[in-house]
Amino acid sequence: MPEGIRPGTFLQHGARRPERNAGAVVPPLYQTSTYHYPAAFSEAAGSGEVHLYTRMDNPTVEVAAELVRGLEGGEGARLFSSGMGAASTTLFALLKAGDEVVALEDLYGGTLDLFRETLPRFGVQVRWVTETARLDPSEVVTARTRVVWLETPSGPLLRVHDIRAWADAADRVGALLVVDSTFATPINQRPLAHGADLVIHSATKYLGGHSDLVAGALVGPSRILDRVDSVHATLGSALDPFAGFLLARGLRTLELRVARHNDNGRRIAQELGAHPSVDRVYYPGRTGPDDEAIASRQMTGRGGVLSLALKGGPAAAEKFLRNLRLVHVASSFGGVESLASLPRETSHRHLSDAELARREIPPGLVRLSLGIEDADDLLHDLTQALGRV
Repeated sequence: MPEGIRPGTFLQHGARRPERNAGAVVPPLYQTSTYHYPAAFSEAAGSGEVHLYTRMDNPTVEVAAELVRGLEGGEGARLFSSGMGAASTTLFALLKAGDEVVALEDLYGGTLDLFRETLPRFGVQVRWVTETARLDPSEVVTARTRVVWLETPSGPLLRVHDIRAWADAADRVGALLVVDSTFATPINQRPLAHGADLVIHSATKYLGGHSDLVAGALVGPSRILDRVDSVHATLGSALDPFAGFLLARGLRTLELRVARHNDNGRRIAQELGAHPSVDRVYYPGRTGPDDEAIASRQMTGRGGVLSLALKGGPAAAEKFLRNLRLVHVASSFGGVESLASLPRETSHRHLSDAELARREIPPGLVRLSLGIEDADDLLHDLTQALGRV
């Protein structure tokens, strides 16, 4: 962002191009697959004003990419057809057979599947970091490591990880640190400022914010994004122009929405922590003093996602979901409406009971994505449902 411009202002004006859009205040939707260009495309391409094919570039998608880039403070941004499209494309671009990835075990279920099932088929070795080992990155990042993959806060237990410590460990061996910051958003956390090489988002969540699009984003230096570009085009993971239009529109209210998500998350986590039916509330920084110190250092807000371990286990969790009236029972998070789901049936459904236990994920865990509704109304709905378990 330009110096002195705050996120809320940048999101309104950071990608406006009225001179290219017939003076339109709202950048138009370029719903086209191909473009007219001069006979000598290679000569015209250097101007940056000529496009070839939407699988490679599109003016509407460029607007959303510029907003994400500015928020994260990176040299460039690339958008993808989904968060998993962003993750898989990035990894295929950065890795080859024989390379090693270091990954913490508390990752999104789709990323876990990518690391456990897909990468090994192409000769990429994945070394998993346990909850205990995460506290000393220098012990697990070695000269063989090419990429370190970190999710912070992580799902579904909302643990926070020290980005700077992992960045230093990666730098010592020439590895790249990729941080999935989907739960935080660029409003609450900017991993590049703490030493990460790349930051990735499922833009389906908070960046879009209205549960009406699927997209992914990657931000970082041009020297690394250039490596991603050819794979991006080859794999065909480009973002559709209409989804790009919706993403740019959603981003304009991101700062306002996140402020409300933060307020609702903080209040609900505090209130439900004292409820007799709740065994434990998982929320960024609440795990203990060490986590609170990390969260305070690298986050400006804690977000609107929390998880509840209910004292009655799976049966109580299912009763709780059945008795919700305002909160939707649905997967995903980051929308304006509140959602509730069981991770063992959604994001982490592919893990066995033993794997869930090893990751300390309680069998009756409920994940709440708090929207922008009035906190009193949300609290009333959640407490009445808890009262019936």
